[in-house]
Amino acid sequence: MCLMIGSMSARVNMHDIAKRAKVSLGTVSNVMNGSAVVSEPLRRRVLQTIEELGYHPSQLARALRRDSSNMIGMVVPDITNPFFPALVRAVEDVAYSNLYRLVLCNSDNDPQKEATYLRELQSYLPAGLLLIAAVESKLTHPPVRNGRLTPTVCIDRKPQGWKGDIIRTGNEAGAYSAARHLIDYGHRRIGMIGGPSHLANSQERLKGFRRALKEAKIEIPKAYIQIGNLDRASGLEAALRLLRSPSRPTAIFAANDLMAMGALLAVRELGLHCPEDVSIVGFDNLDVAELLMPPLTTIQQPTYNLGVAAAELLLQRISGLTEPAREIILETKLIRRASVMRNASPSPTAPSMKRSARRAAAL
Repeated sequence: MCLMIGSMSARVNMHDIAKRAKVSLGTVSNVMNGSAVVSEPLRRRVLQTIEELGYHPSQLARALRRDSSNMIGMVVPDITNPFFPALVRAVEDVAYSNLYRLVLCNSDNDPQKEATYLRELQSYLPAGLLLIAAVESKLTHPPVRNGRLTPTVCIDRKPQGWKGDIIRTGNEAGAYSAARHLIDYGHRRIGMIGGPSHLANSQERLKGFRRALKEAKIEIPKAYIQIGNLDRASGLEAALRLLRSPSRPTAIFAANDLMAMGALLAVRELGLHCPEDVSIVGFDNLDVAELLMPPLTTIQQPTYNLGVAAAELLLQRISGLTEPAREIILETKLIRRASVMRNASPSPTAPSMKRSARRAAAL
């Protein structure tokens, strides 16, 4: 019996299902597409018949008829970075609950590879695209297929010149909060490990860092700003340059947690201790941050919410939303852990900063 059904499955069509279930062809179509309300007994009968006959509709044929599939394409720059899988999971949850399927590509932070994936994904007739841009992404507008824009939402990183939707976090405000925390704890020699200078996120985090120092009337040497590549290895190298300085900083703000981990390694390599010799603050609040020694003070990004917001906006675009491009910014939060310690002998403090230090001491 099972072998017979298997051999028949390639020839089964919706007419066979309707005949066997003793319902109309329209009822079968409505059950399969969810396009109209069908009574529960009829729906169960149709679904049972589909299972018995081993019927599998051709998604490709359906996509060709509609010039669109139920697939959402997503390109990320580095799937090994722990920040991105949590975001992808959120997107997949929203997509699955709305009967869409997610196809994931990894660009390796290579703009040419990113462009290749975006072009090839179009050939699969995706309903929409989600992009976490490569560092030097060239994308400025949503891709076009057959004369129509494919709904596209960028997440986290804004490519230079991007004119479409983007969901991101308050990078400047988060970096300001990180620097302010170090200042309130008496630090005046504060270094920063920033990301690539042409990345919008990096620019915003550097801007927030500088704003906090300016308000506190703190001037730092140019060498106190080092640039990394948002990975642990570059964080290690940048921190070594900072800490080998004759007048090394007493604190370091790293523009992401991976580079903060590299800074922790540099502290150990030089025989120093965190936070006794050097306080460190990161940015992201990866799951591993609280497991480090010491647990890392960091700026929490609402990673899951970023993915949810991006997926929901994309679904709205797929459904026909035509209003101008949106830029949605989610708030960050300072997570205080043990990697920051009060500086025992701070430099003279401006009056406004003394008040801030007293407030911090009362926490």
